[in-house]
Amino acid sequence: MSYLVSRAALILSSALLVAPAFAQDAPLLTVEVQDKSRSYDLSSLKALGEAEVETTTIWTEGVHRFTGVPLATLLADAGIGTGAGSEGAIAATAINDYSISIPLDEIQPEVPIVAYWMDGEEMSVRDKGPLWIVFPYDSAEQYRTEVIYSQSIWQLDRISVTETE
Repeated sequence: MSYLVSRAALILSSALLVAPAFAQDAPLLTVEVQDKSRSYDLSSLKALGEAEVETTTIWTEGVHRFTGVPLATLLADAGIGTGAGSEGAIAATAINDYSISIPLDEIQPEVPIVAYWMDGEEMSVRDKGPLWIVFPYDSAEQYRTEVIYSQSIWQLDRISVTETE
C-alpha cells in the first residue's frame, strides 16, 4: 500500500512541476478596498494594458524583460488613487502571507509594475510567480534601495488599502 501512495505522490509532484504557472481564467490577485474586493485573472490584468521593464534584479542573474501592468493602473481600476497627494498605503501580500507596505503617494504612473511574465514566460511559484512587483532597478539609483527591494514582493496574491501611521 505504501508503494502505491509513494508512487501517486511522485506522479502528482511531477505533474505540478511541468504544469503551467497559472490557468488563463484562474484568479491570480484580489484587491480589497474597504468592504469590497475584486479578483483579477491573467486576461483581466492584460486588459488593463501591458508595460515592460528590462532590468537586472538582486534575486536573478542577468537582464530580464518583465511584462505586466503598472501598479497605478491596476489600483485605479480597483478605485484606488495613487501619486502625489494620495493618502494611505497598500498592503501587498504574498501567498505565504508575507506582506509589505507601499505608500500610495509613492506609486508612479508607470512604476512599479505587477509582472506576470519574465522573458515572455509565465513565472511559476518556484520562480517568484505568478505575480511579482518589479521596479526598473537599473534605470536610476532611487530604485536600488533597501526600501524598494523590500517592496518588490513576489508570489503576490492580495492587495488591500491600509491607513498611514
